[in-house]
Amino acid sequence: MSRADLEALDAADPLASFRDLFALPEGVIYLDGNSLGALPRATAPRVAEVVAREWGDGLIRSWNDAGWIDMAARVAAKIARIVGAAPGTVAVGDSTSVNLFKLLAAGLRLRPERRVIVSERANFPTDLYVADGLAALLAQNHELRLVEPEGIADALGSDVAVLMLTHVNYRTGAMHDMAPMTRAAHEAGALMLWDLAHSAGAVPLDLAAADADFAVGCGYKFLNGGPGAPAFLHVAARLHDAIRFPITGWLGHADPFAFEPAYRRAAGIAAATIGTPSILALAALEIGVDIALQAPMAGIREKSLRQTALFATLVAEQCPDMGFHLVTPAAPVSRGSQISFAHPHAHAIMQALIARKIIGDFRAPDILRFGITPLYTRYAELWDAARALREVMLSDEWRQDRFRLRRKVT
Repeated sequence: MSRADLEALDAADPLASFRDLFALPEGVIYLDGNSLGALPRATAPRVAEVVAREWGDGLIRSWNDAGWIDMAARVAAKIARIVGAAPGTVAVGDSTSVNLFKLLAAGLRLRPERRVIVSERANFPTDLYVADGLAALLAQNHELRLVEPEGIADALGSDVAVLMLTHVNYRTGAMHDMAPMTRAAHEAGALMLWDLAHSAGAVPLDLAAADADFAVGCGYKFLNGGPGAPAFLHVAARLHDAIRFPITGWLGHADPFAFEPAYRRAAGIAAATIGTPSILALAALEIGVDIALQAPMAGIREKSLRQTALFATLVAEQCPDMGFHLVTPAAPVSRGSQISFAHPHAHAIMQALIARKIIGDFRAPDILRFGITPLYTRYAELWDAARALREVMLSDEWRQDRFRLRRKVT
Protein backbone atom coordinates (compact mmCIF):
# COMPACT_ATOMS: atom_id res chain seq x y z
CA MET A 1 0.00 0.00 0.00
CA SER A 2 1.50 3.32 -1.08
CA ARG A 3 0.89 6.88 0.00
CA ALA A 4 -0.48 7.55 -3.49
CA ASP A 5 -3.17 4.93 -2.88
CA LEU A 6 -4.32 6.85 0.19
CA GLU A 7 -4.11 10.21 -1.58
CA ALA A 8 -6.52 8.77 -4.13
CA LEU A 9 -8.94 7.89 -1.33
CA ASP A 10 -8.69 11.48 -0.06
CA ALA A 11 -9.47 12.81 -3.53
CA ALA A 12 -12.62 10.67 -3.69
CA ASP A 13 -13.68 11.22 -0.06
CA PRO A 14 -17.28 12.57 0.12
CA LEU A 15 -16.51 13.99 3.59
CA ALA A 16 -13.33 15.81 2.54
CA SER A 17 -14.90 19.26 2.60
CA PHE A 18 -15.67 18.99 6.31
CA ARG A 19 -11.97 19.34 7.14
CA ASP A 20 -12.15 22.96 5.99
CA LEU A 21 -14.57 23.61 8.87
CA PHE A 22 -11.77 22.99 11.39
CA ALA A 23 -8.76 25.16 12.32
CA LEU A 24 -6.10 22.45 12.37
CA PRO A 25 -2.47 23.56 12.79
CA GLU A 26 -0.27 23.32 9.71
CA GLY A 27 1.99 20.28 9.75
CA VAL A 28 0.17 18.52 12.59
CA ILE A 29 -1.44 15.11 12.16
CA TYR A 30 -4.13 15.05 14.83
CA LEU A 31 -5.21 11.58 15.92
CA ASP A 32 -6.59 12.51 19.33
CA GLY A 33 -10.09 13.75 18.54
CA ASN A 34 -11.42 10.93 20.70
CA SER A 35 -9.96 12.81 23.68
CA LEU A 36 -10.35 16.45 22.59
CA GLY A 37 -11.97 17.38 19.30
CA ALA A 38 -10.34 19.93 17.03
CA LEU A 39 -11.42 23.58 17.01
CA PRO A 40 -14.15 24.42 14.48
CA ARG A 41 -13.37 27.61 12.60
CA ALA A 42 -16.77 29.08 13.49
CA THR A 43 -16.33 28.63 17.24
CA ALA A 44 -14.02 31.56 18.02
CA PRO A 45 -16.16 34.14 16.14
CA ARG A 46 -19.31 32.79 17.78
CA VAL A 47 -17.86 32.90 21.29
CA ALA A 48 -16.49 36.39 20.58
CA GLU A 49 -19.97 37.47 19.51
CA VAL A 50 -21.48 36.14 22.74
CA VAL A 51 -18.80 37.91 24.79
CA ALA A 52 -18.79 41.28 23.03
CA ARG A 53 -22.37 41.74 21.85
CA GLU A 54 -24.62 39.48 23.90
CA TRP A 55 -22.77 39.81 27.21
CA GLY A 56 -20.94 43.12 26.67
CA ASP A 57 -23.83 45.08 25.15
CA GLY A 58 -26.87 43.04 26.07
CA LEU A 59 -25.80 42.34 29.63
CA ILE A 60 -28.46 40.53 31.64
CA ARG A 61 -31.07 41.33 29.00
CA SER A 62 -29.55 38.63 26.82
CA TRP A 63 -31.15 35.90 28.89
CA ASN A 64 -34.30 36.92 27.07
CA ASP A 65 -33.16 38.94 24.06
CA ALA A 66 -30.41 36.55 22.92
CA GLY A 67 -32.28 33.43 24.00
CA TRP A 68 -29.75 32.34 26.61
CA ILE A 69 -32.46 30.85 28.83
CA ASP A 70 -33.43 28.38 26.09
CA MET A 71 -29.94 27.62 24.78
CA ALA A 72 -29.37 24.45 26.80
CA ALA A 73 -32.69 22.97 25.71
CA ARG A 74 -31.97 23.89 22.09
CA VAL A 75 -28.57 22.22 22.12
CA ALA A 76 -30.03 19.20 23.93
CA ALA A 77 -32.64 18.75 21.20
CA LYS A 78 -29.86 18.69 18.60
CA ILE A 79 -27.80 16.15 20.56
CA ALA A 80 -30.89 13.97 20.88
CA ARG A 81 -30.89 13.63 17.09
CA ILE A 82 -27.22 12.59 17.10
CA VAL A 83 -27.69 9.86 19.73
CA GLY A 84 -31.06 8.63 18.45
CA ALA A 85 -33.02 9.73 21.50
CA ALA A 86 -36.70 10.63 21.45
CA PRO A 87 -37.53 14.35 21.56
CA GLY A 88 -37.64 15.75 25.07
CA THR A 89 -35.42 13.06 26.62
CA VAL A 90 -32.01 14.79 26.60
CA ALA A 91 -30.72 17.59 28.85
CA VAL A 92 -27.41 19.44 28.52
CA GLY A 93 -25.34 20.80 31.39
CA ASP A 94 -22.89 19.89 34.14
CA SER A 95 -20.11 17.36 33.58
CA THR A 96 -20.37 13.73 32.56
CA SER A 97 -19.43 12.72 36.10
CA VAL A 98 -22.13 14.86 37.73
CA ASN A 99 -24.71 13.57 35.27
CA LEU A 100 -23.62 10.02 35.96
CA PHE A 101 -24.07 10.59 39.69
CA LYS A 102 -27.55 11.99 39.12
CA LEU A 103 -28.66 9.06 36.98
CA LEU A 104 -27.13 6.34 39.15
CA ALA A 105 -28.75 7.79 42.28
CA ALA A 106 -32.09 8.11 40.48
CA GLY A 107 -31.78 4.56 39.16
CA LEU A 108 -31.12 3.10 42.61
CA ARG A 109 -34.16 4.95 43.90
CA LEU A 110 -36.27 3.39 41.15
CA ARG A 111 -35.10 -0.07 42.26
CA PRO A 112 -35.11 0.28 46.09
CA GLU A 113 -35.15 -3.47 46.65
CA ARG A 114 -31.90 -3.88 44.68
CA ARG A 115 -28.55 -2.58 45.88
CA VAL A 116 -25.97 -3.50 43.23
CA ILE A 117 -24.48 -1.55 40.33
CA VAL A 118 -22.72 -3.79 37.81
CA SER A 119 -19.98 -2.51 35.52
CA GLU A 120 -16.88 -3.68 33.68
CA ARG A 121 -13.57 -3.75 35.48
CA ALA A 122 -12.07 -1.95 32.47
CA ASN A 123 -14.66 0.81 32.43
CA PHE A 124 -13.46 4.41 32.48
CA PRO A 125 -12.20 5.02 36.03
CA THR A 126 -14.33 8.11 36.70
CA ASP A 127 -17.49 6.10 36.12
CA LEU A 128 -16.31 3.53 38.62
CA TYR A 129 -15.23 6.17 41.13
CA VAL A 130 -18.61 7.91 40.95
CA ALA A 131 -20.49 4.64 41.39
CA ASP A 132 -18.28 3.54 44.27
CA GLY A 133 -18.57 6.92 45.95
CA LEU A 134 -22.35 6.86 45.63
CA ALA A 135 -22.54 3.36 47.09
CA ALA A 136 -20.44 4.49 50.06
CA LEU A 137 -22.55 7.63 50.51
CA LEU A 138 -25.78 5.65 50.70
CA ALA A 139 -24.31 3.38 53.39
CA GLN A 140 -27.15 0.89 52.93
CA ASN A 141 -25.14 -2.11 51.77
CA HIS A 142 -25.01 -0.82 48.22
CA GLU A 143 -22.25 -2.28 46.10
CA LEU A 144 -20.37 -1.69 42.88
CA ARG A 145 -19.73 -5.11 41.32
CA LEU A 146 -17.00 -5.26 38.67
CA VAL A 147 -16.81 -8.04 36.11
CA GLU A 148 -15.03 -8.91 32.89
CA PRO A 149 -16.92 -8.29 29.62
CA GLU A 150 -17.69 -11.97 29.14
CA GLY A 151 -19.17 -12.14 32.66
CA ILE A 152 -21.69 -9.33 32.37
CA ALA A 153 -24.73 -11.49 31.61
CA ASP A 154 -23.98 -13.88 34.48
CA ALA A 155 -23.60 -10.93 36.88
CA LEU A 156 -27.14 -9.69 36.28
CA GLY A 157 -28.77 -11.26 39.30
CA SER A 158 -31.95 -10.30 41.15
CA ASP A 159 -29.97 -7.86 43.32
CA VAL A 160 -28.79 -5.67 40.41
CA ALA A 161 -30.41 -2.26 40.12
CA VAL A 162 -28.31 -0.71 37.33
CA LEU A 163 -26.00 -2.03 34.64
CA MET A 164 -23.54 0.78 33.82
CA LEU A 165 -21.41 0.35 30.70
CA THR A 166 -19.38 2.56 28.42
CA HIS A 167 -20.49 1.89 24.86
CA VAL A 168 -16.97 2.20 23.38
CA ASN A 169 -14.09 1.31 25.67
CA TYR A 170 -11.71 4.23 26.15
CA ARG A 171 -8.56 2.10 26.02
CA THR A 172 -9.24 -0.52 23.37
CA GLY A 173 -12.05 0.94 21.29
CA ALA A 174 -14.09 -2.25 21.78
CA MET A 175 -17.80 -1.53 21.30
CA HIS A 176 -20.78 -3.21 22.94
CA ASP A 177 -23.85 -4.20 20.98
CA MET A 178 -26.26 -1.77 22.65
CA ALA A 179 -29.68 -3.29 21.96
CA PRO A 180 -29.07 -6.88 23.15
CA MET A 181 -27.09 -5.72 26.18
CA THR A 182 -29.92 -3.37 27.16
CA ARG A 183 -32.41 -6.18 26.65
CA ALA A 184 -30.37 -8.46 28.92
CA ALA A 185 -30.42 -5.83 31.67
CA HIS A 186 -34.18 -5.41 31.36
CA GLU A 187 -34.81 -9.16 31.38
CA ALA A 188 -32.95 -9.26 34.68
CA GLY A 189 -35.09 -6.42 36.05
CA ALA A 190 -32.22 -3.91 36.00
CA LEU A 191 -31.97 -0.45 34.48
CA MET A 192 -29.46 0.22 31.70
CA LEU A 193 -27.10 3.21 31.78
CA TRP A 194 -24.80 3.89 28.81
CA ASP A 195 -21.78 6.18 28.79
CA LEU A 196 -21.53 7.55 25.24
CA ALA A 197 -18.35 9.58 25.69
CA HIS A 198 -16.53 7.74 22.89
CA SER A 199 -19.65 7.14 20.81
CA ALA A 200 -21.62 10.35 20.32
CA GLY A 201 -20.75 11.81 16.95
CA ALA A 202 -18.52 8.87 16.01
CA VAL A 203 -20.75 5.82 15.62
CA PRO A 204 -24.45 5.35 14.79
CA LEU A 205 -26.57 5.47 17.93
CA ASP A 206 -30.26 4.75 18.48
CA LEU A 207 -31.06 5.02 22.17
CA ALA A 208 -34.79 4.95 21.47
CA ALA A 209 -34.68 1.74 19.43
CA ALA A 210 -32.44 0.10 22.02
CA ASP A 211 -34.92 1.15 24.74
CA ALA A 212 -32.04 2.47 26.88
CA ASP A 213 -33.13 3.82 30.24
CA PHE A 214 -30.29 6.26 30.81
CA ALA A 215 -27.27 7.64 29.00
CA VAL A 216 -24.57 10.22 29.60
CA GLY A 217 -21.97 11.72 27.30
CA CYS A 218 -19.51 14.56 26.92
CA GLY A 219 -19.35 17.40 24.43
CA TYR A 220 -15.61 17.78 23.94
CA LYS A 221 -14.62 14.65 22.03
CA PHE A 222 -16.34 13.84 18.73
CA LEU A 223 -18.83 16.70 19.20
CA ASN A 224 -15.93 19.19 19.14
CA GLY A 225 -17.35 21.46 21.81
CA GLY A 226 -14.03 22.48 23.36
CA PRO A 227 -12.17 21.50 26.54
CA GLY A 228 -14.58 20.95 29.40
CA ALA A 229 -17.63 21.39 27.17
CA PRO A 230 -20.99 20.74 28.84
CA ALA A 231 -22.09 17.13 29.03
CA PHE A 232 -25.50 15.64 28.33
CA LEU A 233 -27.80 13.06 29.87
CA HIS A 234 -30.72 11.03 28.58
CA VAL A 235 -33.71 9.60 30.44
CA ALA A 236 -36.27 7.49 28.60
CA ALA A 237 -39.66 9.22 28.49
CA ARG A 238 -41.36 6.26 30.18
CA LEU A 239 -39.36 7.06 33.35
CA HIS A 240 -40.00 10.80 33.52
CA ASP A 241 -42.95 10.65 35.90
CA ALA A 242 -41.29 8.26 38.32
CA ILE A 243 -37.72 9.52 38.38
CA ARG A 244 -36.42 11.69 41.21
CA PHE A 245 -32.97 13.28 40.95
CA PRO A 246 -30.66 13.59 43.97
CA ILE A 247 -29.75 17.21 43.18
CA THR A 248 -32.68 19.55 42.67
CA GLY A 249 -31.72 23.00 41.48
CA TRP A 250 -33.66 26.13 40.71
CA LEU A 251 -33.76 25.69 36.94
CA GLY A 252 -35.22 22.22 37.46
CA HIS A 253 -38.14 23.84 39.28
CA ALA A 254 -41.55 23.99 37.63
CA ASP A 255 -41.45 27.80 37.80
CA PRO A 256 -37.86 28.97 38.47
CA PHE A 257 -38.61 32.67 38.57
CA ALA A 258 -41.40 32.29 41.08
CA PHE A 259 -38.57 31.80 43.61
CA GLU A 260 -40.66 29.57 45.82
CA PRO A 261 -38.95 28.18 48.94
CA ALA A 262 -40.18 24.63 48.27
CA TYR A 263 -39.10 22.61 45.26
CA ARG A 264 -41.71 21.70 42.66
CA ARG A 265 -40.31 19.42 40.00
CA ALA A 266 -40.38 20.63 36.41
CA ALA A 267 -42.12 18.38 33.92
CA GLY A 268 -40.13 15.92 31.85
CA ILE A 269 -36.39 16.09 31.27
CA ALA A 270 -36.22 19.70 32.53
CA ALA A 271 -36.16 18.29 36.07
CA ALA A 272 -32.63 17.06 35.39
CA THR A 273 -31.41 20.65 35.17
CA ILE A 274 -29.68 22.03 38.25
CA GLY A 275 -28.23 25.52 37.98
CA THR A 276 -27.37 28.32 35.61
CA PRO A 277 -25.81 26.99 32.39
CA SER A 278 -22.46 28.16 31.07
CA ILE A 279 -23.49 30.25 28.08
CA LEU A 280 -19.99 30.65 26.65
CA ALA A 281 -19.45 26.90 26.78
CA LEU A 282 -22.86 26.18 25.29
CA ALA A 283 -22.21 28.57 22.42
CA ALA A 284 -19.00 26.71 21.59
CA LEU A 285 -20.65 23.31 21.93
CA GLU A 286 -23.50 24.25 19.63
CA ILE A 287 -21.06 24.95 16.79
CA GLY A 288 -19.59 21.46 17.07
CA VAL A 289 -23.00 19.84 17.36
CA ASP A 290 -24.25 21.68 14.27
CA ILE A 291 -21.27 20.36 12.28
CA ALA A 292 -22.02 16.82 13.46
CA LEU A 293 -25.60 17.19 12.29
CA GLN A 294 -24.49 18.33 8.84
CA ALA A 295 -22.51 15.15 8.20
CA PRO A 296 -24.27 11.88 7.32
CA MET A 297 -23.66 9.40 10.12
CA ALA A 298 -23.62 6.49 7.68
CA GLY A 299 -20.79 8.22 5.81
CA ILE A 300 -18.91 8.95 9.03
CA ARG A 301 -19.14 5.34 10.10
CA GLU A 302 -18.12 3.99 6.70
CA LYS A 303 -15.03 6.21 6.62
CA SER A 304 -14.20 5.47 10.26
CA LEU A 305 -14.24 1.73 9.67
CA ARG A 306 -12.14 2.04 6.54
CA GLN A 307 -9.61 4.33 8.20
CA THR A 308 -9.26 2.28 11.38
CA ALA A 309 -8.75 -0.89 9.33
CA LEU A 310 -6.24 0.86 7.07
CA PHE A 311 -4.23 2.21 9.97
CA ALA A 312 -4.07 -1.19 11.64
CA THR A 313 -2.83 -2.64 8.35
CA LEU A 314 -0.31 0.15 7.80
CA VAL A 315 1.22 -0.28 11.25
CA ALA A 316 1.44 -4.03 10.70
CA GLU A 317 3.19 -3.43 7.37
CA GLN A 318 5.49 -0.61 8.48
CA CYS A 319 6.35 -1.91 11.94
CA PRO A 320 6.59 -5.72 11.78
CA ASP A 321 8.23 -7.49 14.71
CA MET A 322 8.51 -4.24 16.68
CA GLY A 323 6.37 -5.30 19.62
CA PHE A 324 3.06 -3.68 18.70
CA HIS A 325 -0.01 -5.70 19.62
CA LEU A 326 -3.36 -4.59 18.24
CA VAL A 327 -5.92 -4.51 21.08
CA THR A 328 -8.80 -2.97 19.13
CA PRO A 329 -11.24 -5.58 17.80
CA ALA A 330 -10.76 -6.40 14.13
CA ALA A 331 -14.48 -7.01 13.58
CA PRO A 332 -16.08 -3.78 12.34
CA VAL A 333 -19.23 -4.32 14.38
CA SER A 334 -17.15 -4.48 17.57
CA ARG A 335 -14.99 -1.36 17.33
CA GLY A 336 -15.49 2.35 17.72
CA SER A 337 -13.51 5.08 15.97
CA GLN A 338 -10.02 4.43 17.31
CA ILE A 339 -7.10 2.04 16.95
CA SER A 340 -5.05 1.07 19.98
CA PHE A 341 -1.81 -0.87 20.27
CA ALA A 342 -0.18 -2.31 23.35
CA HIS A 343 3.59 -1.95 23.63
CA PRO A 344 5.93 -2.20 26.67
CA HIS A 345 7.31 1.27 25.89
CA ALA A 346 4.07 2.87 24.76
CA HIS A 347 4.49 6.12 26.68
CA ALA A 348 7.94 6.99 25.37
CA ILE A 349 7.00 5.98 21.82
CA MET A 350 3.93 8.22 21.87
CA GLN A 351 5.95 11.15 23.19
CA ALA A 352 8.42 10.70 20.34
CA LEU A 353 5.54 10.73 17.85
CA ILE A 354 4.08 13.86 19.42
CA ALA A 355 7.47 15.56 19.07
CA ARG A 356 7.13 14.83 15.35
CA LYS A 357 3.66 16.46 15.41
CA ILE A 358 1.86 13.13 15.16
CA ILE A 359 -0.58 13.56 18.04
CA GLY A 360 -2.21 10.54 19.63
CA ASP A 361 -2.16 9.70 23.32
CA PHE A 362 -1.05 7.15 25.90
CA ARG A 363 -3.28 5.23 28.27
CA ALA A 364 -1.73 3.36 31.16
CA PRO A 365 -0.29 0.91 31.47
CA ASP A 366 0.86 0.24 27.90
CA ILE A 367 -1.56 1.60 25.27
CA LEU A 368 -0.82 3.86 22.30
CA ARG A 369 -4.20 5.24 21.30
CA PHE A 370 -5.01 6.78 17.92
CA GLY A 371 -8.40 8.40 17.44
CA ILE A 372 -9.98 8.61 14.01
CA THR A 373 -12.24 11.61 13.37
CA PRO A 374 -13.62 11.13 9.85
CA LEU A 375 -14.67 14.76 9.52
CA TYR A 376 -11.04 15.89 9.43
CA THR A 377 -8.71 12.88 9.38
CA ARG A 378 -7.18 12.36 5.95
CA TYR A 379 -6.23 8.95 4.59
CA ALA A 380 -2.74 10.10 3.62
CA GLU A 381 -2.15 11.24 7.20
CA LEU A 382 -2.52 7.65 8.31
CA TRP A 383 0.29 6.60 5.98
CA ASP A 384 2.46 9.43 7.33
CA ALA A 385 1.71 8.47 10.93
CA ALA A 386 2.58 4.82 10.36
CA ARG A 387 5.79 5.81 8.56
CA ALA A 388 6.74 8.12 11.43
CA LEU A 389 6.12 5.31 13.90
CA ARG A 390 8.45 3.09 11.89
CA GLU A 391 11.17 5.76 11.91
CA VAL A 392 10.81 6.33 15.64
CA MET A 393 11.32 2.62 16.24
CA LEU A 394 14.16 1.99 13.77
CA SER A 395 16.13 5.00 14.99
CA ASP A 396 15.55 4.21 18.69
CA GLU A 397 14.42 7.81 18.95
CA TRP A 398 11.92 6.89 21.66
CA ARG A 399 14.77 5.92 24.00
CA GLN A 400 15.74 9.57 24.56
CA ASP A 401 15.42 10.63 28.17
CA ARG A 402 13.07 13.49 27.34
CA PHE A 403 10.45 11.03 26.11
CA ARG A 404 10.46 9.11 29.37
CA LEU A 405 9.29 12.11 31.38
CA ARG A 406 5.71 11.66 32.59
CA ARG A 407 3.75 14.91 32.52
CA LYS A 408 0.47 15.44 34.36
CA VAL A 409 -1.63 14.75 31.28
CA THR A 410 -0.74 11.76 29.11
